[in-house]
Amino acid sequence: MNTDDEIEIRRLAVQTHIGVPDEERANLQTLWISVKMRPSLGFHGLCDDVRNTVDYYEVSRRLTELAAKRPRHLIETLATEIADTLLCFYPIAFVEITVEKRIIPETEYVAVKIKRSSPLGAI
Repeated sequence: MNTDDEIEIRRLAVQTHIGVPDEERANLQTLWISVKMRPSLGFHGLCDDVRNTVDYYEVSRRLTELAAKRPRHLIETLATEIADTLLCFYPIAFVEITVEKRIIPETEYVAVKIKRSSPLGAI
């Protein structure tokens, strides 16, 4: 079923070691992750049962663990890993990921945004 129903997690704060210079990666940093997920089957027929949808609490825990798992140079790398993980482990047809980092003093934040579809299409 093709649907535009979405589940969104907005600005989940995660802790990680990230940055190009070794000195930057040495310190734990906070990133903010926003995720929009389009479930493969949409919301029709969920029968008010969390087992029939994408458990966003479980997703938030998985994202927190993934960010903390290992150091990275680029927030682009983390965004790609998040998209790949969500599309692999959840019944999602499409995902949009934004990763924000406060790094440049004259800005509120820098961010990367990626959009990915399930290679299987609508599951």
